[in-house]
Amino acid sequence: MNTLFTSESVSEGHPDKVCDAISDSILDLLLSQDSKARCAVETMATTGNVILAGEIATQAPVSSEQIEETVRSTIRHIGYEQQNFNWKNVKITNLIHNQSQDIALGVDRLGAGDQGIMFGYAKNEQGFNCEYMPLAIKLAHQILENLSLARHQGQIKGFEPDAKSQVTVEYDNTGKAIGIKKIVVSTQHQEDLSQEEIRETVKKYIEKSLPQGWMPQDKDILINPTGRFVIGGPEGDTGLTGRKIIVDTYGGYAPHGGGAFSGKDATKVDRSAAYMLRYLAKNIVAAGLADECLLQISYAIGVAEPLSLYINTKGSAKIPEEKILSFIKKQINLTPQGIINYLNLNRPIYTPTSSYGHFGRTPLQNGCFSWEKTDLVKELQQCL
Repeated sequence: MNTLFTSESVSEGHPDKVCDAISDSILDLLLSQDSKARCAVETMATTGNVILAGEIATQAPVSSEQIEETVRSTIRHIGYEQQNFNWKNVKITNLIHNQSQDIALGVDRLGAGDQGIMFGYAKNEQGFNCEYMPLAIKLAHQILENLSLARHQGQIKGFEPDAKSQVTVEYDNTGKAIGIKKIVVSTQHQEDLSQEEIRETVKKYIEKSLPQGWMPQDKDILINPTGRFVIGGPEGDTGLTGRKIIVDTYGGYAPHGGGAFSGKDATKVDRSAAYMLRYLAKNIVAAGLADECLLQISYAIGVAEPLSLYINTKGSAKIPEEKILSFIKKQINLTPQGIINYLNLNRPIYTPTSSYGHFGRTPLQNGCFSWEKTDLVKELQQCL
């Protein structure tokens, strides 16, 4: 029996993603001056307002003016110059305070910044270059990223930053992707842009984003289904940091521990351990040890060593799963500090992660997306 699986993505102009970007840009500001800075910053954005809260600890304190400049610069880069949400005059309320001494105590001892569970996942989508990501979320991201790039480069006119996409992939009874059933794209636009113009433009970028020959029929492509999307962004819907954790990870294809990423430095295992498990899962699949790999890890606050490590290859492993786990435990330091050192996470590399997914991305020269490298493949292949 054929099956369908759907994932969604949102653009950098979605209200929640605006907040993720602001939180991560503040984190990068701190790390650019103090590589050991700690940060857990939350952002709320609504009509004409941005509210910052959370806690930081740094030996090179930044000023309120620097933080405000960073917020405005981030909003400007996204593209918000609307009457009711404009980088120039948005009101910024800064409620950030120093990190709790109780939390700092556990981290100072090189333990985890909190308890929790994290997951990492990778899948070999046969015949597709998806960077070992599920196909639906990869395509949903790609559609919006291509639209965003065209908007920033001035190739399309009348489109605003807020947008969402949704892709439904059909699989045959062997688990191989064979086509796309439905695509939904909603994009904010200026009032004088007709729905027909929007539809024709968006269709062009959908087709550009899909594997050749995979464009669905017109009836299966829903573009701005309500017929109008002029009021959007934080004016249309309040945004909060950390509300798009499924968009950020695997599009619902794999479990999520529940912790958000943006605005958190690498001592928070919500972020760093999820990055490490993605790195390990991707390398395991890229090495040919399995076609699919799910990893789970757990921590206790103030304790460095993980409490548990779990693997599930969905029956696709070429060697016993216990052998893969044994390799990880012997070769990889999974303490918070070990992960930070291995992936070099104490750098201002986080703002680009705030939109279009933290995984399935191309590693950048500045060290961003270091967890997407496949430099462990040769060592893992020795397990075969």
